[in-house]
Amino acid sequence: MDHKSALAALPTERKAALQERSDLRGLLHLAGHVGLIVGFQLIIALRLPLWQLALLPLGILTVFLFTLSHECTHYTPFKSRWLNDALGHATSLPLMLPFTWFRYFHLAHHKHTNDPERDPELEHGPRPETWPQFLIYLSGWGYWRGMARTLWRNAFGSIDAPYLPARQHGTIRREARVLLALYALIGLSLLWSPLALWLWIVPVLIGQPFLRLYLLAEHGRCPPVANMLENSRTTYAGWPVRFIAWNMPFHAEHHSFPNVPFHKLPELNRDLAPLLQSTSPSYPAFAKDYADNLRP
Repeated sequence: MDHKSALAALPTERKAALQERSDLRGLLHLAGHVGLIVGFQLIIALRLPLWQLALLPLGILTVFLFTLSHECTHYTPFKSRWLNDALGHATSLPLMLPFTWFRYFHLAHHKHTNDPERDPELEHGPRPETWPQFLIYLSGWGYWRGMARTLWRNAFGSIDAPYLPARQHGTIRREARVLLALYALIGLSLLWSPLALWLWIVPVLIGQPFLRLYLLAEHGRCPPVANMLENSRTTYAGWPVRFIAWNMPFHAEHHSFPNVPFHKLPELNRDLAPLLQSTSPSYPAFAKDYADNLRP
């Protein structure tokens, strides 16, 4: 049974209940995530004892705001559309991820998931198959370089990706220019204060490998087929990972039914679990499996 047949088999009232959004649930989750970020930032800013140990958890929490941005592209973490837009744009700066551009990029990924010819996530090349490719991928070099090039192209070059509607080109260009201006100001601020270096730059650089591994598990080594129960992987991670990733380890469920908000995905998993074709018991288990099949 593919994902379309599985969803068609669900009762109408069940599907309606799964799609119920909540500002309260979204804001409570956001408060927990941002609260942890601010807590670690205070430890670093105040130079409390062993403050250097706070850099890694701060980096992981910051880069995993990506999962919130991702959810906001679907208008699902909050019931109010303006909240989804506001939080999506707010995450643009720390992630170097222009939100309007990303919304259309991501929707194209959903439409052509794991299609080597049309999935924009694969437009920069296939996923790593050798140890050197794997280590470079985990470093985050490809992400930072790719996003810098995307910002520059959106700001000053040609906006010609087929998934970007012409009516949004002006917004995408303005968005990129605003972000570049803000990064220039942050760069200038380093001349008189290293705060941005320790509260943002260093943490996200050392946190990015954890996000890369998490994202690789979503579709890595899944077959290039149309069935979302096969081309996307659900990873049965522990509560801390599910929390910072906004329940997106239930990724096959998300791809099968993108209108389901993050807090309803565990419920959808109970409906679809027997049908899932690509799963992993944990991220360490996925990493071991992936690494065992890498070429020298």
